[in-house]
Amino acid sequence: MRAPRGQERAITGNRQTSWAFADAYGAENVQHAERSEHSAALRWARDRAREAGLRAVSDGTGAALRLLAAAVDAKAVAEIGTGTGVSGIHLLHGMRSDGVLTTVDTEPECQQIARQAFRAAGFAANRARFIPGRALDVLPRLADGGYDLVFCDGDRTECLEYLGESLRLLRPGGLVCFEGVFADGRTVDSSSQPAEVLRLRELLRTVRDSTSLLPSLLPVGDGLLCAVKRHH
Repeated sequence: MRAPRGQERAITGNRQTSWAFADAYGAENVQHAERSEHSAALRWARDRAREAGLRAVSDGTGAALRLLAAAVDAKAVAEIGTGTGVSGIHLLHGMRSDGVLTTVDTEPECQQIARQAFRAAGFAANRARFIPGRALDVLPRLADGGYDLVFCDGDRTECLEYLGESLRLLRPGGLVCFEGVFADGRTVDSSSQPAEVLRLRELLRTVRDSTSLLPSLLPVGDGLLCAVKRHH
């Protein structure tokens, strides 16, 4: 039996409000002693991203990345797409205190901004390794099975190649995460879509159908696709 239209609108409105609440919930969820330092660094990095025309991860996505990095007790994380360091601050906050973030980006200028942001957030210089270059040139040089988490926020047209590299890089039980898989709602839009959206749909199908992965699609930010590499 169909719900009355008024009730449908209420459900839809409540869901959107709930999603917005969930996305903002983790914004200040850091330890009190570190809160001002982290918050100031995140605000600064977000401002730099906006100036550069880049979209940083949302607060909800950042909170999810912190949680996931902590859940796998991450010591080694690979990040595709440094940006200005917003996602990196969240990942470093969730990782072990001796963990190292290896972050790859085609823009060295952005990586310099991220380096400043990490320092401002209180992370020692040896907590991050910055590698400039195309991800598909850099990733093959990284160690097989050497990573606990791989975060992909790069070129959407290369997402399937990132998945293949991630499966090689991750230890069993490690996590791969893809940011932006909703593509501002275009992924579920039935009208004609550009190649990058078609690639995202293919990524979603491939991850869901893989026998090597245990996936979940989290409705935070612009969609965070996560999957655990199964133990075989």
